[in-house]
Amino acid sequence: MDRKMKEIIKLYTTFFKIGIMTFGGGYAMLPMIQREIVEKNKWATEEEVMNYYAVGQCTPGIIAVNTATFIGYFQSGIIGSLAATFGVITPSILIITVIAAFIQGYSDAAVVQHAFSGITAAVAVLIINAVIKLWKSGVKGVFGMAVFAAALIADVILDVPTVIIVVCAVALGAGMELFRKINGRRNEK
Repeated sequence: MDRKMKEIIKLYTTFFKIGIMTFGGGYAMLPMIQREIVEKNKWATEEEVMNYYAVGQCTPGIIAVNTATFIGYFQSGIIGSLAATFGVITPSILIITVIAAFIQGYSDAAVVQHAFSGITAAVAVLIINAVIKLWKSGVKGVFGMAVFAAALIADVILDVPTVIIVVCAVALGAGMELFRKINGRRNEK
């Protein structure tokens, strides 16, 4: 088997493992993506994964699928993006199919209700962990804190649509970088 095919298979199996071992969606998936993609396979840096995550959040679709697609593409082009995408969605398709076949008759059972409560609590921990990691890598300096605070207020208190918050944050970040470049040029003269 040639090197390219091994790489494609590794992308599929890695994202299959991420997909099958992570409950709670994209945010809960972040710690495992960081472990598998950054630490174990060294396919991307932590900053690159955060960037993929940010873009995945801003684009239509499921964040885990978008992130897998980006990482797969940057590793092995279109074939890599397909392998990673199919790898991350295969477990969900299989699990949902099995659950749908059996849940109807058992959804009211106490043991099923308690299982869902346990899963919900565990997923909350995974999401908090993802938020802490996003915070550490994404909110830097006074400017980052200001954008974070403004976005938090806009979302939680003012109920501004997410797309407007994201577009404004992008504009602020780009504007700040442009300001720094212009100001840097002035200081050089």
